[in-house]
Amino acid sequence: MDRAEKREFVTTLHETFKDSGAIVVAHYAGLTVAQMNDLRSRMRDAGATVKVAKNRLAKIALQGTDAEGISNLFEGQTLIAYSSDPIAAPRVSNDFAKGNDKLVILGGAMGSTTLDADGVKALATMPSLDELRAKLVGMIQTPATRIAGVVQAPAGQLARVLNAYATKDEAA
Repeated sequence: MDRAEKREFVTTLHETFKDSGAIVVAHYAGLTVAQMNDLRSRMRDAGATVKVAKNRLAKIALQGTDAEGISNLFEGQTLIAYSSDPIAAPRVSNDFAKGNDKLVILGGAMGSTTLDADGVKALATMPSLDELRAKLVGMIQTPATRIAGVVQAPAGQLARVLNAYATKDEAA
């Protein structure tokens, strides 16, 4: 990479760090190309991205962002996983690390909060934003359905009583 390419890469990575909901930093020493491609495709399917960047360039890109506290994690062969959804990148990284001991999660960041490896694992176990929205909609709809049932029940009973009186009068 020449100087201009490095400058462009740092600018792009800086914007990525600013816009990311979650960032995960991990060691990847020993992963084969096939395993790395598998990780990339899993991340892509979840709406996340994996990049391998020089540590020095990543540290420069972190300056001035909320995630600046994770710059000490960039030592050795590191990769960066990030996503706009705060759950996607940690979940895929954690799932991949469970099945492959060569990927070692070092830590990460969610906004201005710096996370250690356990923090990333805890974040990975949380439900995603879409799952939380679905649960919230379900909770909101349930009382509305019950209220509609309660409101309709007396009207139905009243109609049956009136119908019974009408049939009684007709029979008499």
